[in-house]
Amino acid sequence: MTKVLVAVLFLLQPAGSAAQAPINLQAAQNLPSAPLPQAPPNQTAPTRPPSGQESFATQANPGTRVSLSLKQAEALAVQNNPQISVARLTALASQQVTREVRSSLWPTATANLTGVDSRDNSRITAGGLNNPIIYRRAAAGVMVSQLITDFGRTTNLAASADFAARAENQNALATREQILLAVDQAFYSALQAHAVLTVARQTVSARQTLSDQVEALFKSKLRSQLDFSFASVNLAQAKLLLLDAENNENAALASFSAVLGYPGMEDFQLVEDTTAIASPPGNVDELVSEAFAVRPEILALGFQYQSAQKFQTAEHDLFFPTIQAVGVVGDTPVRDPVLSNWYGAVGVNVGIPLFNGFLYTARSREARLKTQATQDRLLDLRNRISRDVRTSWLNANTAFQRVSVTQQLLDQANLALDLAQTRYSLGLSSIVELSQAQLQQTQAQIGNAEAGYDYRLALAVLRYQTTGI
Repeated sequence: MTKVLVAVLFLLQPAGSAAQAPINLQAAQNLPSAPLPQAPPNQTAPTRPPSGQESFATQANPGTRVSLSLKQAEALAVQNNPQISVARLTALASQQVTREVRSSLWPTATANLTGVDSRDNSRITAGGLNNPIIYRRAAAGVMVSQLITDFGRTTNLAASADFAARAENQNALATREQILLAVDQAFYSALQAHAVLTVARQTVSARQTLSDQVEALFKSKLRSQLDFSFASVNLAQAKLLLLDAENNENAALASFSAVLGYPGMEDFQLVEDTTAIASPPGNVDELVSEAFAVRPEILALGFQYQSAQKFQTAEHDLFFPTIQAVGVVGDTPVRDPVLSNWYGAVGVNVGIPLFNGFLYTARSREARLKTQATQDRLLDLRNRISRDVRTSWLNANTAFQRVSVTQQLLDQANLALDLAQTRYSLGLSSIVELSQAQLQQTQAQIGNAEAGYDYRLALAVLRYQTTGI
């Protein structure tokens, strides 16, 4: 009983007298304070990933780290990500299809060199209904053919290919926007993982100090073994949190490097946006209308629908005749005496489809059905984009409200921890209350650290769903 009274008297002494007390009693007076609140998401947090010359600079000087902002990361992704290159090359290739189809509208010229040696008085007597006479000769000539009209089929095919090329251009833009959104997601995820890692390190440090002090008090018979066990459990939980945070940061950096187009992690210091966050737009209907007007996915599918319409018309034009002009001219320096030394002819050929087993009918119906399917896909895409814009807008509003709420929660958690530490120091509460206050503060710190990045990412998703990043 006497020892307990002495301990209480020492705990109630002012800080000056406590400095002269034995080390175990001084530890009971100076329990660790709450970890400092995390910096808001408008300050710099070190992380990683580069571009050509900068990458070589960092490899040559491992001690230096190049700062990388979000805009610079987006520029690197546009330059290095292979998916953007694939989409761009596919769009360029589709433009050549238009030239291929339009080539049918231009004349076709072919040079021919022919040499024939035949047996005297020989004839082709089997294999065809052509002229059977064979003359010994050597000749050179040119054949020119020109399509006069196919009643719009080639023109419609060219228009269909042109709309398909425009659709591929929009698909390339859509791929670019998707990669930029992935860059934003990876960028904020890396910063968020680093913020959580900082919280975990501070938590381990604070709980390690508390565990050491409670252990000293336990060895001095001033605290029970239960207190020491709770402090050890809290420290172990904090270390597990630190392990998870380190793993999450490394995974976030690996994803960030991959989306920038690098096979490995590059050493970068990510620089956060210091501009103040603003509330989301107020009218979601205007955002939906804007998305319908500018989203590349809608524009691409609209061009595909127009391409399908033109192709449907072209397939129907197969029922019409094809009129073509042909001209040939040439010289025959080595020839049979019955042949002239030069030759020339012009003609017009009219091809009229009569019957081909209902092939053209089936092709026309197939094109019409595919056109209707494309139109329905366009309607479905508009519905999905409307849903995505509204969902992104709701998420952005919720994330904006969470920023202030998590800050209030952190302030209250810090206050609760300070009170719990004071009560525990005075012996007015058990370590269970202190442990609960520490856990609540850690959760509040993590929530506050994540809230700012979640809101900036929600705004990026909203921009992507409407006008693009």
